[in-house]
This record gives sequence, C-alpha cells and structure tokens, in this order.
Amino acid sequence: MKYLIIGLGNIGHEYELTRHNIGFQVLDQLAAEQQVKFQIDRLALVTSFSYKGRSLYLIKPTTYMNLSGKAAQYWINKLKISIENTLTIVDDLALPFGKLRLRSQGSSAGHNGLKSMEMQLQTQAYPRLRFGIGNNFSKGQQANYVLARFQDQELSLLASPINQACEIIRSFCTLGITRTMEYSNTEVATT
Repeated sequence: MKYLIIGLGNIGHEYELTRHNIGFQVLDQLAAEQQVKFQIDRLALVTSFSYKGRSLYLIKPTTYMNLSGKAAQYWINKLKISIENTLTIVDDLALPFGKLRLRSQGSSAGHNGLKSMEMQLQTQAYPRLRFGIGNNFSKGQQANYVLARFQDQELSLLASPINQACEIIRSFCTLGITRTMEYSNTEVATT
C-alpha cells in the first residue's frame, strides 16, 4: 500500500520557518525521525520510507505555494496513488496556534496552495491535515503574517504539535482517516 504525504510551503531560504511553511516543517521532522533525506526530483523535494508494511512518499513541492497542485498531481500519477491515499499538510489561519484538524475533504478557505490542489485534482475531496498558525495580525496584514517567521516563543511551542502531526500521518497510513480523525481532532495544549 502506497501513500503520498504532501507538505505545502515555499522553497528558498527566505521562507524557512515561516508560518506558511509549516507543511515543510512537519515533513522535515518526519523524515528526520525516519533518518531519510530529501532529494530534488521533478517538481518537488522527495523522500520515502517503509512503515508497518506501507510505503510512504513525502514531497515538498518546489513549485511555490500557488502551484502546489501541479507537483501533487504529477506525483499522484507517477506513483499511481489514489487521492484517498494522499494527505496534504497545510497552514491554517482559522485554527488557533498549534491546533490540528484532520479532514477528508473541504474548501480551500482562500488558501492558495489548496486552491491549486483543487484545480489540479478537480475535487475538494482529498484528505488534508490543517495546522493552526493563529491569526494575530492587523487588517490587511494577512500576507505579511503568513510569510513571517514564527516568533521565538511560538518556535518553542511548535515541537509538540509537529510531533502530533507526524503521529497523525503515521496513523492515517496505517489505521485510515476515519479512525485517525476520531482521536486526532483535538486541541494541542501549547500554553
């Protein structure tokens, strides 16, 4: 059984540790735990590993956020993985900082990475793990907020929800989305 885990973010040093790149950060943690390294390949940084009889492929699109769906579609086709066996990790302004929410489908809610996924996949019915980054910004400052680096106090609190996100990914690939949603859609204590 094969699974494709898609971490959304932007490539480049200037985007490292930004709120918009939390999908990359989760995949970096999962890869580190499995002691695998990302390699540049077509439209993405890619790595893979086996876990409990499953093959997990991790991609960090190199297309920038607005074209994430192009990379996802390419790797879904190349690896012959059904959309139900994909999981997209995405930042979410509507969720409190550190809160995780697993969903089997849903709208883009204005997120450019998810808009690209919808356009390329021609559906809103693809699993995603929404990672709350909070919404502590002034009117008109949304873009600056998501593209800003996490504050030091936030960085110190990220380890727990990132670790939980990695556990959700492993559970999704072994137990399935329904059972994983039953236990995972809870708030992470970050303060």
